[in-house]
Amino acid sequence: MTGGTSGVTTPRLTGTRLCPDDFEALCALHRDPAVMATLGGVRSDAQTRAYLTENLEHWDRHGYGLWMFRERTSGAFVGRGGLRHVTLEGTPEIEVTYALTQASWGRGYASEMAAASLEVGFGQLGLKDLVAFALPDNHASRRVMEKVGLRYERDIAYHDLRHVLYRIRAP
Repeated sequence: MTGGTSGVTTPRLTGTRLCPDDFEALCALHRDPAVMATLGGVRSDAQTRAYLTENLEHWDRHGYGLWMFRERTSGAFVGRGGLRHVTLEGTPEIEVTYALTQASWGRGYASEMAAASLEVGFGQLGLKDLVAFALPDNHASRRVMEKVGLRYERDIAYHDLRHVLYRIRAP
């Protein structure tokens, strides 16, 4: 992987800092019931606008956040991912997050996105540990977490739903 916090490049993907022009791509992702089944449900355009605003402000506050990932060869949008602050059961954490278009499932892109996030988090930002979490039956996401080195820590409640929390500490 190469890049910095504003952009990353993996063997097959380019991640660019989230920007206002990403609204339509996010809307398409957030309208897909299959994609959003494990991410809190389909979001309206107004909810996506609020999500975009919140994550743009995250970049301004912290100097890192979500990237929009596209295939390096075709430029096709594959999803969004990155690092963001989240509060889990009253404890502040930094989450490795990723969501892919349905067309991008099963191709290893989520693992590339998560690995790039870990490299930036540990290598460039000097973070001590990172978390990721998913619904217990989201086996694909759990495989991604385990593949990049996160380990199951415990069950948690997030937005009144049971989730599994995974963690990785800096090498």
